[in-house]
Amino acid sequence: MSPPEAVLVFAAVALPFLATGLVPLLFRFLGERTAYFGAAVALACFVLLLSLRGSEGAVGLEWIPSLGVGLRFYVDGWALLFGLLASGIGVLVFVYSAAYMHDEPGLARYYGALLAFMGSILGVALAADLVAVFLFWELTSVCSFVLIGFYTDEADSRYAARMAMFVTVGGGLFLLVGFVLLASVTGSALGSATFDLTAMLANPEAMRTALRDAGLFVPALVLVAVGAATKSAQVPLHFWLPNAMAAPTPVSAFLHAATMVKVGVYFVGRLRPLLSSPEWTLLFATLGLLTMAVCAILAVASTDIKELLAYSTASHLGLMIAGFGFAEVYGAEAGAFHLLNHALFKAALFLVAGIVAHEAGTRRIAELGGLREDLPVTALVAAVASLSMAGVPPFNGFYSKELLFEAAYETAHAAGGLWWLYPAIAVFASAFTFLYSIRFLMLFFGDRPDALGEVHRPPVALLAPPALLALVAGVVGLAPNLTIEAIVQPAVDATALEAHETHVGVPTSLTPAAAMTVVALGGGAAAYPFYDRLHRGVLTGLAALAPIRANWWYDRTVEGLERSSGRLMSRVHNGILRTYATWMLGAVSVFVLAGYAAASVSIPPMEVVVSLPIVLVLLVAIVAALAVVVAPSHVAGVLTISLLGFMIAIFYILASAPDLALTQLVVETLALLIFLLILEEIPEFYGDLDLSNAVRDGALSLAVGVTVFVTVVLSTRETPEAEPSLARYFTEQAVPEGGGTNVVNVILVDFRGFDTLGEIAVVAITALSVIALVTMRNRGGTQ
Repeated sequence: MSPPEAVLVFAAVALPFLATGLVPLLFRFLGERTAYFGAAVALACFVLLLSLRGSEGAVGLEWIPSLGVGLRFYVDGWALLFGLLASGIGVLVFVYSAAYMHDEPGLARYYGALLAFMGSILGVALAADLVAVFLFWELTSVCSFVLIGFYTDEADSRYAARMAMFVTVGGGLFLLVGFVLLASVTGSALGSATFDLTAMLANPEAMRTALRDAGLFVPALVLVAVGAATKSAQVPLHFWLPNAMAAPTPVSAFLHAATMVKVGVYFVGRLRPLLSSPEWTLLFATLGLLTMAVCAILAVASTDIKELLAYSTASHLGLMIAGFGFAEVYGAEAGAFHLLNHALFKAALFLVAGIVAHEAGTRRIAELGGLREDLPVTALVAAVASLSMAGVPPFNGFYSKELLFEAAYETAHAAGGLWWLYPAIAVFASAFTFLYSIRFLMLFFGDRPDALGEVHRPPVALLAPPALLALVAGVVGLAPNLTIEAIVQPAVDATALEAHETHVGVPTSLTPAAAMTVVALGGGAAAYPFYDRLHRGVLTGLAALAPIRANWWYDRTVEGLERSSGRLMSRVHNGILRTYATWMLGAVSVFVLAGYAAASVSIPPMEVVVSLPIVLVLLVAIVAALAVVVAPSHVAGVLTISLLGFMIAIFYILASAPDLALTQLVVETLALLIFLLILEEIPEFYGDLDLSNAVRDGALSLAVGVTVFVTVVLSTRETPEAEPSLARYFTEQAVPEGGGTNVVNVILVDFRGFDTLGEIAVVAITALSVIALVTMRNRGGTQ
């Protein structure tokens, strides 16, 4: 394997984002033909990635070296398979959009978001740094929010977009914590702290040992699983995917069949060599098979063709997750091969659903049937894709499902006991997969409903993309080993725990996996005459038991959060300055002290030796501080505070720091003048003292004081003697570099001049804010 060309890798990721910036301008000249510009960009990315075939290695740039963070990309078979799928299907989706989105408003936003989304997916596929992975991961959520909520005037679109954002971004936060846990042990496992994923994957045993020694293996595993489950719509977090069908159909084909929902699967496959363990198998095999079964049953209950395909997608994602969950090599083969197969037939089916909705005017399953006469080519495409989805040999979906059966059987055969539930659930779910796949196919080959009106023939731009996908799926089904050799085997090698050459084919003898296929297809075929009963039975169960519907939990959760937010807002955001200051200072104190406690920071021993004059000055300062509390007016309070500041300046003089004393005097005098100028603009009295407010303010003052005291003690515990090189540097360079003999002043205005400028800006902003707040005193400022 040759190392990849860095310029090609960066170009493949950056090109869609650059094109996104050009879309608003190009749309003025190209109009709806901007779709073809998007297709050209996707094709360019596809060619760039294809040119990297045969390469393997990392490229990157330094980003935050002190934290071990870099903008790194890694090219291998797994990344190329996912990247080629995203860009290749992206070409077809842009071409399809040119016809499907005709006369739709907001197309510049649509194509811009679609390009940015494709760039984000390519970023996830190639990123080799956990921070970069997280950024691209969350970018996919932001772009999908825009695309799912494209029809901004429709409540269903807004509801679906918010739900998708809530679930996937929330899952991303779990993933981020998991990444931090992984990075936290790299110091002991790899010798230095880093977020470099390639370094972790190169030392899996050391990483697993370090995680277990730190007690973080299971927490990191669970956090990564939650992040992947939200993105890949795994039970019980699958509910956002059917709702996301409110998006335009090209978006569904791109995001919800080929790319976004596979991000979680992709990353599970990527981390498989790193975290593979008995816990890994138990978690992901169980999660995947449960999702595969539950969503297959829900697909049978669907009343809308896109809803059926959405539940079907979640079910097939479960198949891939389960495949990567099994430690058997067949598991990695099933996951990698089904990633390709599912993208081909499911994207084709979504585009077919778009043609049906576009030409027949309805997506309701009960209102459709016998479409083969009106849409003969579409019917042929649907036949190839549906039979692939059903896992019927020799269509492409059959081979990857057969590999899953092999993995489930081998795992159960080796472990015995309850592990036999795995192959049983896989067969059960596959029977339901056959059921809903045939039901979708019968939209074209069943009886034509009398109420169905005229169905138009679709234009070539609508028909060509799904036809091409079906053609490729058919070729994969007829020559699966050629496909494996060309593109799947390198992906298997990157995700497998051991080297293994993948071969598939139609069974010629009754193997355990072949028997499972016979039972699944036979069971599905036997149950199909009772499809309507099953459909009504599942619907009745869902209607009778509202809490088992995932939407019910989401709606109750959001409503609860909204009620809590309303109650909290009245306490936090009530327009009273005192309230804002209380929450801000209290929160800062709590977080700072909690951070010290979490980091197990201890107060260093202090040796306090002070002279009598210093004691007297500090006593005066304390008396002044207490006097502020009982000051009868603003003027008295400000003068008393200034007295406290001047005592601190005298303290500096007695502590042999005349330069600091001079600075303190200047600042104190300036602050006094500013306060006196402001005083005439605020009320002359404090108002009645409320006991509860006084107690709260006293507690808050104590908390802030403790926070400041602890922070000062901790930040100054390192004496200059402990850092001789730093002190020596400033002392030696003050004259030649700063031109001054006062080291402190040179540091302030030369070595850290920009910091000082920033501080001055902060003071200026604060002064302006004070003036603004004072002008709002009639809105509760005296309370």
